[in-house]
Amino acid sequence: MALELRQHLKLTQQLIMTPQLQMAIKLLQLSRLELIDAIRQELEENPALEEVHDIAVEEETKEPSETATAETTSVKEVTIEEKINDNIDWSNYIDEYNSSGKIHFETEKKDTPNFESFIARKESLHEHLMWQLLMTFPTKEEEKIGSLIIGNLNKDGYLKVSVDELVAASDSTPDKVSQILSIMQAFDPIGVCARDISECLLIQAKHLGLDNTIVADIVRNHLTHLENKNYKAISRALKISFEDVVSSANIIKGLEPKPGRLFPDEEPQYINPDIFVYKLDNEFIIIVNDEGMPRLRVSPFYKNAIKQGGKIPADARDYVHEKMRSAAWMIKSIHQRQKTIYKVTESILKFQKDFFEKGIAYLKPIVLRDVAQDIGMHESTISRVTTNKYAYTPQGIFELKYFFNSSINRIHGEAIASASVQEKIRLIIINENPKKPYSDEKISQLLKEENIDIARRTVAKYREGMKVLPSNKRKQF
Repeated sequence: MALELRQHLKLTQQLIMTPQLQMAIKLLQLSRLELIDAIRQELEENPALEEVHDIAVEEETKEPSETATAETTSVKEVTIEEKINDNIDWSNYIDEYNSSGKIHFETEKKDTPNFESFIARKESLHEHLMWQLLMTFPTKEEEKIGSLIIGNLNKDGYLKVSVDELVAASDSTPDKVSQILSIMQAFDPIGVCARDISECLLIQAKHLGLDNTIVADIVRNHLTHLENKNYKAISRALKISFEDVVSSANIIKGLEPKPGRLFPDEEPQYINPDIFVYKLDNEFIIIVNDEGMPRLRVSPFYKNAIKQGGKIPADARDYVHEKMRSAAWMIKSIHQRQKTIYKVTESILKFQKDFFEKGIAYLKPIVLRDVAQDIGMHESTISRVTTNKYAYTPQGIFELKYFFNSSINRIHGEAIASASVQEKIRLIIINENPKKPYSDEKISQLLKEENIDIARRTVAKYREGMKVLPSNKRKQF
């Protein structure tokens, strides 16, 4: 069989990702904060892109004297009136100018807030413990041991290394390390530096004067039964009444199993909606949120430089043209993004009008394909638009993805959204008798009475998704 080379002509069609299309897709899937960061970065890198600052408001707020023209006939003479403040401490005033250093003094005490109240960052658990450690006036060795203990705490305030490891790291004795650890376990918050939950709860019980009571016995020996609410087993083991076990369990519920929870490391992330949906006079109005979004334009300086021509090197001209095209693409892509979000929200409003008027129980099952066909776009575009985008509605703030739910068939009638079923399960659990909570099977039967046919395991899946305990752990005595 002979091998030979031949030339063939082949004509095909394929999708080419132009730079403009790539930028549009990139900006479309960004969240609001990510978009603002991308715009700021482009403003730094692209000299042809400018932010428009609106000065009309500043001109309107100016006083008439500031906008007066040269036609003003008379100008009031400015005079300076000096008044000596009798409250000035002149001895300190003279000493300041006669001394080599700078001396600060106050003329009068003003009711001004302390600078500490302007600190935005909260105190961390490590800083709080280190401050308490230094307030005990430790020696260098004790400070080293305490720093090692604080450095090995997790976010819940538990010590994750053994005493032997602390001894090896600090070059100290086990008795000394145990002594410092015992002192630090009495620091605020009580129970910090414990090695497990049992020790943490025992430290808190001792602090409350309950170290030799039923509470301490339950924590020390029967935590598993307590977790499963097997109070009868605890009553038989300790040979006490059932009521005493319930009273002790209620006291243990008031203790803090995670002392470090009072000092969270993560700052709360507040949601700034991308779009607002208001109801005015029985009609819904959609408003795209442009607040805080930089207003952009192509720099007129570079436009004029290209129009006027002149002796501009070819490479510099190409560079300016490229940056101007990039700036124009950025502006157009942002406008296209806002229009697409508006279109998608308008389509969602059309499908989910009952939800916007009545609440979560009236949410209908829709998928991305429904909205894509309604506005004539691809499903991938709808997916990018609804990711990390939030809408303010009369029912609260929701991610746009929230409105797309799988359907659950009814016994009779049209399907219902899975989110609506979860809401019904939540309401059933809220209204149940705390002494006789409903099992998953019972909840399934109650839903069938409301024309919703789902299995017990589906109820369990939704309940776990809502972080609701099973019936045996929801039971209250």
